[in-house]
Amino acid sequence: MLRLKPIVAVIGRPNVGKSSFFNYIAGKRISIVEDTPGVTRDRIYADSEWRGRKFTMIDTGGIEPTSDDTILVQMRRQAEFAINGADVIVFMVDVKDGVTPADYEVAKMLRKTKKPVVLICNKVDNTGITPPEVYEFYNLDMGEPFPISTVQGLGIGDALDAIYKYFPKETEDDDDESFIKVALIGKPNVGKSSLINKILGEDRAIVSDIPGTTRDSTDTTFEKDGKKYTFIDTAGLRRKSKVNEKIEKYSVMRTIAAVERADVCILLIDANEGINEQDTKVAGIAHEAGKGIILAVNKWDTYEKETGTLEKYREQVYQDLAYLTYAPVAFVSAKTGQRVDKLFELINYVADQNAMRISTGMLNDVINEAIALVQPPSDKGKRLKVYYVTQISTKPPTFVIFVNNKKLMHFSYVRYLENQIRNNFGLEGTSLRFIVREKGEKE
Repeated sequence: MLRLKPIVAVIGRPNVGKSSFFNYIAGKRISIVEDTPGVTRDRIYADSEWRGRKFTMIDTGGIEPTSDDTILVQMRRQAEFAINGADVIVFMVDVKDGVTPADYEVAKMLRKTKKPVVLICNKVDNTGITPPEVYEFYNLDMGEPFPISTVQGLGIGDALDAIYKYFPKETEDDDDESFIKVALIGKPNVGKSSLINKILGEDRAIVSDIPGTTRDSTDTTFEKDGKKYTFIDTAGLRRKSKVNEKIEKYSVMRTIAAVERADVCILLIDANEGINEQDTKVAGIAHEAGKGIILAVNKWDTYEKETGTLEKYREQVYQDLAYLTYAPVAFVSAKTGQRVDKLFELINYVADQNAMRISTGMLNDVINEAIALVQPPSDKGKRLKVYYVTQISTKPPTFVIFVNNKKLMHFSYVRYLENQIRNNFGLEGTSLRFIVREKGEKE
C-alpha cells in the first residue's frame, strides 16, 4: 500500500458523532449523517489540513464489540483495518451517554495497538468550564479527554492540536496529479467491492449479499508496476422507486461526485443479468462527464458459454449502450481474479487516451482529407466551409471546429469528423467534445 500523508482514524461505537466530526474537519458532507446507528458502514477517506500540515482522515462504521450481526461484524473488521493503517487514532465517545461497557471494550482494543490515541468527548454543548461528566472518561485510561461539540463547532481546534502532536515527521507529499483516479460504478451488488478487494488482496470494502451494502464512496490508494492509482468504490444507483429514504438520495449524489473526481470509470455489469435501465443511467453519468470509460462484465466465470459467446456478448453490450461504442469491454471475475490484472492495462491505456493532445497540424491533415472524401452539407445553395480544427483541452479531448456558418453544421457531419479523428488517433475509451464556432466569434 502507498502512504501519502499522516492518517487519522476516527473510531468509536455507533452514533457518537464520528461522521459529524469527520464532515466538520473535511469541510464538506462526505459521510452520511443520520440518527440511525451504523449508517456509515465502510471506511470513508478525506484529505484535510491543520497548521499547514496535510493529513488523511478515515471515518469508520461504529464498533459493536460483542455483536454477532453480519454487517456489524464486518463494520468492526473495517474499523480494525483503519486502526492498523493509522498514525493517530481518534477515539470518540458521547458525553451524554457516559462511559458504556462498549466504550471500555473499544478502549481495551485500542490500548493493544500501542498507537497514539486522542480521546474526544462529543456533544459537550457549553463553553467555559468543562462539565463534570467529562472527567468520568479518565476511567478509560486513554489520557486526557478533549470536550467538543461538532454541532456548534466548539473545542475542535484543541482536539486537532492534540492530533497534530502525534503526526510523524513530515516527508514530501506525493503529487496527487500522479495518481490515476478510478471510480468503480454500477448498480448495487454487481461486485464493485469484491473487485477492489481482489485487486488489493485485502477485505477493503464490506462484501455482502445484501444489495447496497456500500452506501458511501470510499477511496483506496494502490501502486502497481511503478504506477499509482486511487480506487473509488461507490454506492450503486438504485431504481427511482427504491430511492425513498434520505440515505439513498445522498448515495446517488455521491456516486455522481465520485464520477466527477475520476479519470477513468469502470462500469461493472453483471454477466448473468445483462444491461438494464440502472446500468444505462450510470453509464450516461460517466459519458456526460467526459470520463475515460471501461465496460467490465463481471461474474464471467458463472456465465454459460459456447463458441462465440464472448463476441456475441460484446455486440449486445454495444447494442444496449449505443453511445459507448468507443469504450473497451473486458470480461472479468472479481471472485476468481480472472482477467483482473488485464484491467490495469486498460486503465492505463484509457487514462492516456482521455488525456491525449493532438497537434493542430496533424489534426487538420486528417480533417482536410475527410472533407475531400465527403463534402460538407449545404442548404439552399449555401455550403458549409470548415476552415480548421484545433484541440483546446483534454479530459475529455475537446475540439473547436471553425466554420463559415454554424447553422449549416449538421450533427451527422460532426459525427463523421469524429469517426475520422478516432480512426487516425485511436482515442479509445474516451468521449470527444466538439464546439462549432464561426470565424471571429468570441469565446
